[in-house]
Amino acid sequence: MPAGRDQPPGERGDLLDPRCPTRQLLDRIGTKWTSMTVKVLAEEAPGELRFTELRRGIPGISQKMLSATLQSLVRDGLVARRVEPTVPPAVHYRLTELGLSLETPLSALRVWAETHMPEIDRNNQLAAETSN
Repeated sequence: MPAGRDQPPGERGDLLDPRCPTRQLLDRIGTKWTSMTVKVLAEEAPGELRFTELRRGIPGISQKMLSATLQSLVRDGLVARRVEPTVPPAVHYRLTELGLSLETPLSALRVWAETHMPEIDRNNQLAAETSN
């Protein structure tokens, strides 16, 4: 059976198949905000963080973007959300086991980006100079 939406649940995807949902998953987990959110939660694991603590730990993220990122991570089962019935409600977030398993590959990608950023910057600068 070809990969994609018609494949049975639990079957491994095929990224090169345009119908494969793996593409949408990579779009979600490949964002800078997801990487930073997972990093901050992984540093706290197995503990939890409240929304405001998370936002403080991710410079530059808006409340709206953090909320959307967390909703996506919760929906995918990467983050668990716990609400305390207080006024106002206290909402806590933590990585699930699945979310913790994502930290290693995301960390490797972050290290690669931080290591190679000077080279990438030089290449971009050279490209801009040669196109003028």
